[in-house]
Amino acid sequence: MGDLPQFRDIQMPDGVSFFPIAYGWWVLLLAAIFLFIGVKVFITFWKSRKKYYSLKKLEAISTDNPIQAAMDISELLRRISLFKYRKSCALSGQEWIDFLNQHATVPLSPQNAEFLSFAPFMSLSDTRYTPDDAKELKNFCKNWIGGNL
Repeated sequence: MGDLPQFRDIQMPDGVSFFPIAYGWWVLLLAAIFLFIGVKVFITFWKSRKKYYSLKKLEAISTDNPIQAAMDISELLRRISLFKYRKSCALSGQEWIDFLNQHATVPLSPQNAEFLSFAPFMSLSDTRYTPDDAKELKNFCKNWIGGNL
């Protein structure tokens, strides 16, 4: 019995931390967070790259020959819409114009809508449309790209 005073009373632990996980789990958690952020950055970069490419292609279109410019703009719009809206590839004529207007912040004017619809079927020497009409169409395309990519 002489040793009894040397024993201490039962001690309660100080308390358990909120996250009693090992360092390896912390590393995995941080790796998952960095992976998630990396994927988000990659997706954002991928989308902005398509927008940048489309705007560069649009910038390269010359408005000196308005018919050729309208054909090139029409092709660019179709390529973008095919990428973004798969079912748009079957549209033509007024359905195509309605589709473009639905996805635009500012709709095409009736004259430019007609110009865009009929340009692929017109002679390159046709003088009904001016370079100013092609510039208006180019501005519409720029806004459309900005809103859809």
